[in-house]
Amino acid sequence: MTENEILSQLAACKKEARELRTSHVEKKNAVLLTAAELLLKKSPSILEANAKDLAALPGDASSAFKDRLLLSEERLKQAADSLQQVAAQQDPIGEEVSSRVLENGLKLRQVRSPLGVILLIFESRPNVALEAFSLAFKSGNIIILRGGKESRHSTAAIYSLLQEALSLNEMSTQLFWGITDPDRSLVEFLLKQKRFIDIVVPRGGEGLINYVVENARMPIIKNDRGLCHVYLHADADPEMSLSIVENAKTQRPGVCNAMETLLVHESIADDLLPKMYERLSSKSVRWFCCPRALKVLEGKSGVAAATDQNWDTEYLDYQLNCRVVPSLEAALEHIERHGSGHSESIVTASPEPARAFQQEVDCAAAYWNASTRFTDGFAFGLGGELGISTQKLHVRGPVGLRELTSARWIIDGSGQVR
Repeated sequence: MTENEILSQLAACKKEARELRTSHVEKKNAVLLTAAELLLKKSPSILEANAKDLAALPGDASSAFKDRLLLSEERLKQAADSLQQVAAQQDPIGEEVSSRVLENGLKLRQVRSPLGVILLIFESRPNVALEAFSLAFKSGNIIILRGGKESRHSTAAIYSLLQEALSLNEMSTQLFWGITDPDRSLVEFLLKQKRFIDIVVPRGGEGLINYVVENARMPIIKNDRGLCHVYLHADADPEMSLSIVENAKTQRPGVCNAMETLLVHESIADDLLPKMYERLSSKSVRWFCCPRALKVLEGKSGVAAATDQNWDTEYLDYQLNCRVVPSLEAALEHIERHGSGHSESIVTASPEPARAFQQEVDCAAAYWNASTRFTDGFAFGLGGELGISTQKLHVRGPVGLRELTSARWIIDGSGQVR
């Protein structure tokens, strides 16, 4: 596309944003329900497109990367459920946040309104396009979707489906813009168009996020690394600990809410770590350990000494860090130094250390006796997510419908002047 063509498309998006702001919720819900029906109906062609993307991957692509790209009947069914869940949720637009009447008679209401035009740049997970469209559309926002080159056949099929859902409900197909062009200069140009784009959301690896942070001229909802920790306190139930760590690390290691570092209280390390190693051995998990943990697991395959770099590495694979710590305070200090502000969990039988952990740890989602894998818009009952925000302004955690709005003031007067 030429720059003039891009600007023309952006101008159309800005214009359509006004129409979407005033669209009735019943019409928006109808589009989402139609999209869910089409998704199931057209699943063979979508899976065929996805197979092309998988076949084009280089031979050295990791199993975790392939898993992020993979679509299946089950995942498409879950995506359809997500669309239906978003349709069933209350429309946040116009929701009253607060109200007051001033002494001069002015009536003030604070109400939720759309953010405007959102640019989402994502990488290898094609189902992100469906989640992002549904949440942006229901909350009255125009969304521009630009996926990575690895998923271009899959996303093209999904974009076509969404346009059909809009057409069948007599709505403009320009209420979103799906981009399959892999040219990076296009993204660079879009990041400069603050006149037309209100918010940019990068959803992918550290390289993508840093690129957007360095080049964007508009505000960012940042979905940073998921360097998540699970801390096993001195009184942690052994079987619960094994189950939570196994799920957090191996259920789907290539996603941002998977555990990367295991912290274990020194009083239970000698007994629990060998059992944990055996529990994870079926997945051939590689361990990078502190000296104390290394001594406990001495002689076992796939176990190595951790370097300073390991503690700051998001593997997104069957690898983990392990550190034995003397106290809750030491665990919190480690997380403060190496965590990414995403999701952290403590396993303990006692409320006191659990609440201290949840209060003191600096992250978007703080768990007690549960896997970090639940930090997800669908799992939280939000219908999906535009991402997991690790920043502190505007939104933190899963970005759902309400998080894609801001509160503005509506003021009614009767001739007041100041």
